[in-house]
Amino acid sequence: MNKVTASILITLTILLVFPIPSEGAKSDELSSEQLYNERMALYLKTEAETSIPWYYFAAVDSYERGLRQARKDLPEEEGLIGIYFPAEKWAGHMNPDQEDNDPESIKFFQGLGKDGDGDGKADITNDEDILWTFASYLSSYGFNKEDIRIGLWDYYQRDKAVELILGHAETYKTVGSLDLSKRAFPVPLHANYSYRSTWGNARGWGGRRIHEGTDIFAGHGLAVRATTYGIVELKGWNKYGGWRVGIRDTNNVYHYFAHLSGFEKGIDRGTVVKPGDVIGYVGSSGYGKEGTQGKFPPHLHYGMYKDNGFTEWSFDPYPSLRVWERAERKAKKNS
Repeated sequence: MNKVTASILITLTILLVFPIPSEGAKSDELSSEQLYNERMALYLKTEAETSIPWYYFAAVDSYERGLRQARKDLPEEEGLIGIYFPAEKWAGHMNPDQEDNDPESIKFFQGLGKDGDGDGKADITNDEDILWTFASYLSSYGFNKEDIRIGLWDYYQRDKAVELILGHAETYKTVGSLDLSKRAFPVPLHANYSYRSTWGNARGWGGRRIHEGTDIFAGHGLAVRATTYGIVELKGWNKYGGWRVGIRDTNNVYHYFAHLSGFEKGIDRGTVVKPGDVIGYVGSSGYGKEGTQGKFPPHLHYGMYKDNGFTEWSFDPYPSLRVWERAERKAKKNS
């Protein structure tokens, strides 16, 4: 069996298991399961045609979807694929017709837009055309991780974007699913803990600043758990946060766990975690040189930060914590 025949058989198998959605499918018209299945069908079809693993497409797609959620200058997502191409990038900067959908004239004006579904048009609103266009760009650099890293950097021109996308890819690869919506409360519900909304309160140590998180007071050594699927982006000491761990989820949100007394074995930079995984233990570290402890009662400082493609800012985690706590209690009650 030659490579072309094998590729065709793989693609046909994918289409039988994961049928490609009809043109114009709207993400808000589908159930979560349908949404994940139809996206995966597109990713797997494109993997079969390019030899680039599906989780890179999922990673770019989720990164760009996160940008749309964080910024007002980008249009709302309508289809299955969240990747956004400005008209001038799709049609070509010098193209007099910025709504051009002719693949040949787009190519002439050095636009990126391509025909992914074989209908003779490079439609900027068509999910298959959008994904195939990005896949074609990426595959022009090669197929291994370093080639993909270079292609991503040339496209986004931002180291942080590359870091986030490769982290998302590792998460998707490890979990093996697009459904990463599950969340967990950061400490065990059976424990003795308390918390209230403290985001934005004044802090004085190290200079005037605001409190960028929620403090969950609990006993020293209580297990601290990952709240989301994601990859450990940071682990170590900070003079403010003491021993801390940072986890990046596939929505581009950074989850910050600070003032720990120690880390769980096996939790290192690059470790992929799931909701409920123990990552460390409640402590009172911080506010001084490495190893400083006991300047305040034991508690977990939990923060959330959103990346918008240019910068990152904190937002109040308290509402999310309340939702996750209630959901987990309800799930336990019903189990």
